[in-house]
Amino acid sequence: MSNNINFVRFWGVRGSYPAPFGSHLRVGGNTSCVEIRVGNKVLICDAGSGIIPLGNALMAQKDIREVTILLTHYHWDHISGLPFFVPAFVPGWKINFFGPGESAIEIEKRISGQMQSPYFPVEVEMWQAQTRYLSSKGNRVLSDDFEIETFYVHHPGSTFGYRIWIDGKLIVYVSDNELAFIDQSIASRKSELDTQELELITAMQVEERQKAIKHIANARVFIHDAQYTTDDYAKKRGWGHSCYIETVNFAADANVENLYLFHVDPNYNDNKIEELHSDALRILHERKAHMHCHIAREGLTIDLDD
Repeated sequence: MSNNINFVRFWGVRGSYPAPFGSHLRVGGNTSCVEIRVGNKVLICDAGSGIIPLGNALMAQKDIREVTILLTHYHWDHISGLPFFVPAFVPGWKINFFGPGESAIEIEKRISGQMQSPYFPVEVEMWQAQTRYLSSKGNRVLSDDFEIETFYVHHPGSTFGYRIWIDGKLIVYVSDNELAFIDQSIASRKSELDTQELELITAMQVEERQKAIKHIANARVFIHDAQYTTDDYAKKRGWGHSCYIETVNFAADANVENLYLFHVDPNYNDNKIEELHSDALRILHERKAHMHCHIAREGLTIDLDD
């Protein structure tokens, strides 16, 4: 655990499925899980396999007995760690949940679905922690300890991005998002559209990008999907993930201070990801952009007090 008072720490950075391979150890093989700590208040973004070591670390200390878990969506790589999150099985702990859903009951149903026969032998009824499902007011999450805002992103199903303010600093967490979704949709239908239709859709495209940039503008920390290379993205358009080049340019356009390339493809080993990062730095150099670009690595801690 970090000795800093306010920090962000990566516990899982992979997309799709865990990749516990020797060739992946520098970056890490667990799926999405990011801890945000403010004093003794703990906010956890997504509950992939990375939440398992986080839970073990929380059990090794005595000061904290409550956490809030934000889920971007309910694909397995984002909830698969919950059945093994030790604090949930320990009396005296409090766990607050929030994610896409029309009601607390719907959120609870989606979380508990993977812990039912025949998928898992232990159901959420075996949890001994006190659980609470948070509600929202508009796009604001009603949390006692954090200022949180949601917005929708391009990923199959209902998927949230999160804007989180810590002492006036904006952290934006977007684990799964296809930035070029609209661009690719227009390109695929361009021959079907007349001039007026194309002008209208192009204007909508510009408006959509401006809206998306507004969500992340001037963020201190921007954690975003950078799953694919250009070649792999060409094969997987519409799957709900971004090419790292789109992510870098998008963040630079929004005047982000620090970008963290996240949710990387489990097929990419450490050397491959280092190559993508080097190319990202080249892009920023050519753009004369002042943004810092980093690889999101398991164990990496961002000091929010610095």
